Amino acid sequence: MRRWLFTLLPIVGIVAAYLLVWPIPIEARAWTTQPDAGYTGAHAVNSGLANLQTLDLDGEEGPEHVQIGPDGRLYAAVASGKVLRLSQEGTAFETFADTRGRVLGFDFDRAGNMIAADAMRGLLRINAQGQVSVLADQVAGKPILYADAVVASKAAGSPERFYLSDASQRFGAKAWGGTFEASVLDILEQSATGRVLVHDAATGQTEVVVSGLSFANGVTLSADEQTLFVAETGRYRVWAVPASVRNLDLSNGPNGGAKVLLDNLPGYPDNLMRGFDGRIWVGLTKPRSPAVDGMAQQPLLREMTLRLPRALWPIPKAYGHVIAFTEDGRIVADLQDPSGAYPETTAITETPDRLYVQSLHAKALGWLPRPDPLR
Repeated sequence: MRRWLFTLLPIVGIVAAYLLVWPIPIEARAWTTQPDAGYTGAHAVNSGLANLQTLDLDGEEGPEHVQIGPDGRLYAAVASGKVLRLSQEGTAFETFADTRGRVLGFDFDRAGNMIAADAMRGLLRINAQGQVSVLADQVAGKPILYADAVVASKAAGSPERFYLSDASQRFGAKAWGGTFEASVLDILEQSATGRVLVHDAATGQTEVVVSGLSFANGVTLSADEQTLFVAETGRYRVWAVPASVRNLDLSNGPNGGAKVLLDNLPGYPDNLMRGFDGRIWVGLTKPRSPAVDGMAQQPLLREMTLRLPRALWPIPKAYGHVIAFTEDGRIVADLQDPSGAYPETTAITETPDRLYVQSLHAKALGWLPRPDPLR
């Protein structure tokens, strides 16, 4: 027995030392989370997103952002760096552009060019011929490390501006093994370095709108373009921010006219997409994890977790979930698939006939007939 004890003690010591001191890239911070209300009330469990029909992507995967272009066709950004173009029925499939990076969000400007947020390259313009040029890859000398989502202003007579989320100033997708890996590091660390930028199309100037966000993600504008909605993935919430503010720090909470519109969501919010009748769609890529929430005030435990094999990381289970809300924060639709058969739902692209379901890693583009009424 004593011999076994002397054998085991050094092994235990080595394991403990590894879990405590092995170098890792994060410096975890404590943060405060609210108790997870789970799938109750407006988010009661349902199967409205189950049994999706799909459009083939010809071997591509990860239709993270999907939008109807000025020509009425579907455009989809996929994991390979390509932007695909196809009819709304899934025919006439072709590659529109290849950025050699990873486009996570895009919009179209007033001239019909695609304005893209590329996690590897920054803010891009892609013309009608699919030619790619860089609009911005730094702000005041600091690189845009993780361009995530973008929305273009459309109001006639106003300056044309592109609002862009830079998810993290700590973990860039290019340097840290890809978009998913970098997002995990940023959310585990909770240093809240995400920000939203604005690029003036006429002057080429790029400025900071807000900072201090834990993984700044989806962005969209209000109907009058006076308010910017921003998904803060790492804190389970959506902000409403005056579009006119500059250099507003939100790390200590609402100020300067910015407010939390949706709080304590049951999952991680991703893209924001405008739909019909005042709806704004957001996808919840994963449900919340009791293990992750339980470590909110335990930064050392989060650092130890990162030293474990990846298979032991507390990655939440697959669960399909998209919701729609109004500009005043009312939930008006909630569609779920508890089976998670269609992985990591990021948002909805709404047409008169269909709801196209965006996804981080799906191998096809999911869709369902547009319910009437939506619930």
